[in-house]
Amino acid sequence: MASANLLRAKRLFKRVAVATTALAAGLTLYLVGLQWTGNFHTLVAGEVYRSAQPTPDEIAAYSKTYGIRTILNLRGEKTDERWYRDEVAAADRNGIRLINFPMSASAEIDRKETDALMAILRDAPKPLLIHCRAGADRTGLVSTIYLQQIAGVDEETAEWQLSPLYGHIALPYLSGTFAMDETWEALEKSFGLDS
Repeated sequence: MASANLLRAKRLFKRVAVATTALAAGLTLYLVGLQWTGNFHTLVAGEVYRSAQPTPDEIAAYSKTYGIRTILNLRGEKTDERWYRDEVAAADRNGIRLINFPMSASAEIDRKETDALMAILRDAPKPLLIHCRAGADRTGLVSTIYLQQIAGVDEETAEWQLSPLYGHIALPYLSGTFAMDETWEALEKSFGLDS
């Protein structure tokens, strides 16, 4: 009887291990796929889009396909970095305004910074492309803010922008990117939202 129970326990453990491995592999493939495709998504059609760091070719394509007039770069001005110089040149070639708003995925932003960010989101010529490096954490927070505070989307729907669906995985005390979730929690209170 004991050996039969032990055999069942081993089988159950094996099934759980296989299922967990398959789930982890699937999530990894999904996240790699997001980066492979540039993590490009529509927030509000004809108005605001989000992505990972766009290449010069992607900037030209986004300009042509979506009419992008402004890029909001959440990585900040990095004149010594090739990606930044390429972005500046591509934006200039395509007649796109580039706005730099430096953020760190591992640091919270306060209400004063959020107000400055919301002014940019409100006033920048549209269509607007928001991006950071991976298009997941900083871009997720800013997309959430845009949808909820400017586009008037309900809080629960807006919060999906800061989720694994777009590559944002934040675990308290284990992930530096959890600062984006903490920022949103603080902003919800500041905005008078139910959290």
